[in-house]
Amino acid sequence: MSRAATTVFVFSIYLFVLGPVLVVIPNTFLAVFGFPETAEVWIRVVGMLVCILGFYYFTAARNEIIPMIRATVYSRIAVLVFLVAFVVLGFAPATLILFGLVDFFTAAWTAMALRS
Repeated sequence: MSRAATTVFVFSIYLFVLGPVLVVIPNTFLAVFGFPETAEVWIRVVGMLVCILGFYYFTAARNEIIPMIRATVYSRIAVLVFLVAFVVLGFAPATLILFGLVDFFTAAWTAMALRS
């Protein structure tokens, strides 16, 4: 596996952990980051989508799909941009930016691996 594929593989593992947490124990997760509890299904739907994204990232990494690996760099940077905007607009607490930072730094790792 190339260095770039390895970075995306590692990120897929993060998604494979985060997704089920959001599906199985969403309110515990929300409380840790200062969000109110919810009885609505939306957080579990997000967890399902995170798991599916993890599967796409895993597949791209295992098959060395370089165009997809490159696309993940831009999309993970966009996550930080959107989350910062949500905080600035007052839609979410600042702790949400922590998730964007994970995406940003892993995207930077992938970008550096692609250049080498």
